[in-house]
Amino acid sequence: MIKKEMIAMLLAGGQGSRLGVLTSKVAKPAVAFGGKYRIIDFPLSNCINAGIDTVGVLTQYQPLRLNTHIGIGIPWDLDRNIGGVTILPPYEKSTNSEWYTGTANAIYQNIDYIDSFNPDYVLILSGDHIYKMDYEVMLEYHKSNNADLTIAAMPVPIEEASRFGVVITDETNRITEFEEKPAHPRSNLASMGIYIFTWSVLRDALKANKDQPSCDFGKHVIPYCHERGNRIFAYEYNGYWKDVGTLGSYWEANMELIDIIPVFNLYEEFWKIYTKSDALPPQYVSAESKIERSILGEGCEIYGEVFNSVIGANVVIEEGAVVRDSIIMQGTVVGKGSQLYKTIIAENCRIGEGVVTGVGEYAESKLDPKVYAFDLVTIGENSVIPDHVTIGKNVAISGETESADYPGGNLASGEYIVKAGGEK
Repeated sequence: MIKKEMIAMLLAGGQGSRLGVLTSKVAKPAVAFGGKYRIIDFPLSNCINAGIDTVGVLTQYQPLRLNTHIGIGIPWDLDRNIGGVTILPPYEKSTNSEWYTGTANAIYQNIDYIDSFNPDYVLILSGDHIYKMDYEVMLEYHKSNNADLTIAAMPVPIEEASRFGVVITDETNRITEFEEKPAHPRSNLASMGIYIFTWSVLRDALKANKDQPSCDFGKHVIPYCHERGNRIFAYEYNGYWKDVGTLGSYWEANMELIDIIPVFNLYEEFWKIYTKSDALPPQYVSAESKIERSILGEGCEIYGEVFNSVIGANVVIEEGAVVRDSIIMQGTVVGKGSQLYKTIIAENCRIGEGVVTGVGEYAESKLDPKVYAFDLVTIGENSVIPDHVTIGKNVAISGETESADYPGGNLASGEYIVKAGGEK
């Protein structure tokens, strides 16, 4: 029988609704990041760098691009006969067809997959965080404490702690209490959603909680283990870790990549980030163009000016266009003379000539003030913006728009245009 010491289960089914129009047609882990990567590349690269060669990827919402990107795992050296990477969508059983209703329910539905490797330990990961972490070191820590469950935790500012599951520990780092998103946190050690379970303990907890509606690690499995007196420890992590779940944090994380000395370094030899790379021509930068502090993807053509921006593969920025503090994903064309400020443009968009974005006074979003709250212009994939329109701040656009959609050639701050097929 196959025997693996530890396998990883990567939860990648999330819709990522706080990324607004960026995730209307694609799962959050498949969203582009850093001009070349997709968000899921980071946990997958961590796995192979840490020597974990068996990864189950649990998909659900809009999985097509994610599945195509991962394929059989070649970029991460995960194309193995035994182990490797396996896509695990929800599937029909003889009695009924069930969606994954919660993070732990997704793992419960794949107990047979895990059992087939007979692992001692199971690593649970989320598919939407940007970080580098050696899970092997965390496993050694788990073993040295004879732990049943080890939760990776990091110190956060106390005023932000209520957004997370918070752990309270004793002097040996054993967790004495666990609070899921407490209104008045008593600790600033936040769970990162990265867990190592001893498999027998997790299996028992999943089976005991299988009838919980939308069974979840934070709400059900961890409290269950705690009540049973299981040995639960916090593994403190102090490196760079970013949950890119909001447009603001997604934009910031991209912008941090272009700092003179980036906090998060994509260029380290010893801990590479791997991705599926298409065979693309090199960049072309014209003599008239001007570029400062930016990341340029392969195959892009720059004829205008780019400042402090992240430009994806095969992007064309035409003559006279100026792009500042923006993220432009692959396959997008920015027309002549356009001026873009603090704008996130998803894949394969067409921005007309003489378009101006991100200008004017701040106004609250009429579409969703919780999602669109960062002064950003967000344009969903395959969108078209007509020539010579002006677009304010906190704006969302999705779909093929035309001049008639912009009264007087303007879309004021806080407004939105979401065409059929371009759901928010």
